[in-house]
Amino acid sequence: MNLWIVLLFLQSAGDWQRQGESAFRSGNYAQSVEAFDRVLQAMPAERPHHWQRGISLYYAGRFADCRAQFELHRTVNPEDFENAAWHMLCAARLDGFEKARGKLIPIRADSRAPMHELFLLWKGEGTVDGVLKAMQSGRSAEFYGNLYLALFEETRGKRSDSVKYAKRAAELAGPDYMGDVARAHWRELSAGKLK
Repeated sequence: MNLWIVLLFLQSAGDWQRQGESAFRSGNYAQSVEAFDRVLQAMPAERPHHWQRGISLYYAGRFADCRAQFELHRTVNPEDFENAAWHMLCAARLDGFEKARGKLIPIRADSRAPMHELFLLWKGEGTVDGVLKAMQSGRSAEFYGNLYLALFEETRGKRSDSVKYAKRAAELAGPDYMGDVARAHWRELSAGKLK
């Protein structure tokens, strides 16, 4: 293949990636998925790596596709609690919390604080207090702990706890993509759009 054609594909994929991220930040989740799909048309080998697409699918309400994206992501990132969490969030929307919890993707080696404690909580073997203690190790741990506690509490129907954690995660959010996720989640939750 001609080098110029390859460069054009790569530039096009980068443009679509930026458009997908921008659409997500704006709350246009279906448009975000469409842009990410265009990335994958240009670079199909990247499909297993595209966890951002999975998150957009969740907020777009396409839970079966979301679950499938995170099952595929597991093939390239098998020890990531966040992958297991998003997979369970999608599965819970389809099958209910308890059934999804029973099929939580096993994680053995995510050593980032407080991912191990979050995994135990989501699995039903840990406590919120355990996560809160692990969150004391720094700002990043506090951010991720609050974000995933918010998602966990929302999924199991504890709205007031979810709101508390989601608000704090949005306050701690940085300029990266997971910061965008926290801000988007807080926006959707506070607007009453998440059921």
